[in-house]
Amino acid sequence: MPSDERRERLQQQAWIGDAVLTLFAREKIIKEQDRVDAELASRMTSNRFLSAFGEPTAAEAALGRIYQEHGLAYAFRWIEVEWMPLFERQREKRARGSFARRTRTPAGLLPEGNK
Repeated sequence: MPSDERRERLQQQAWIGDAVLTLFAREKIIKEQDRVDAELASRMTSNRFLSAFGEPTAAEAALGRIYQEHGLAYAFRWIEVEWMPLFERQREKRARGSFARRTRTPAGLLPEGNK
């Protein structure tokens, strides 16, 4: 298959994979939080997150192929097993880092004896 055709096929698969991942994220958030959280959904589907698994378009294309070959339930289980553990670790790390930043007192605000 010529390069242009391969690239077009990859983009088509990625487009489908992106839709599957977006649906997964939204359903997971509603199930776990019983509310809409667009910021969390955005992080869960971002290219920044997907880049942990290689080139984001290729990662989404792989998910698109999984969906096309095995269906939505299988694709959702695959995301849960393959991608969500890393996402949860990153989320926990972000929460710890955010908490640490919020609880530190800038050095200029400490009493003279505590510097």
